[in-house]
Amino acid sequence: MAGKIYYPNMQTKTLTVNGEEILLDGEGYLLDLDAWSEDYVRELAAHEGLELTDEHWEVIYFIRKFHDEHGVQAPVRDMIKNFKKKWGKEKGNTRYLHEIFPRGGPQKQGNRLAGVRKPKGEH
Repeated sequence: MAGKIYYPNMQTKTLTVNGEEILLDGEGYLLDLDAWSEDYVRELAAHEGLELTDEHWEVIYFIRKFHDEHGVQAPVRDMIKNFKKKWGKEKGNTRYLHEIFPRGGPQKQGNRLAGVRKPKGEH
């Protein structure tokens, strides 16, 4: 069963993961990046109606690794380049990444799940 999301105010939400409330911003991004865990991913994905596959996890870990190494969100072109090598042309493209992350593609839904905040100024 998916964790519940509560709205303490208009600026934040909480997601319950293993009985602990995790604070999110108003759009569902983690406020404390250290609160990320695989259980967090599973709860948020369930709340968003997303059934996680191995490909989702590969993208999530790619986003996290890129952020850890560069301190910024992974550009889609870098994701495409990486996944085209791994998955081939049929799946290593923007269209497919948006299919598997239907709520905003890898840049929004993927980042939320990976515990990476969106860049300032992005809508």
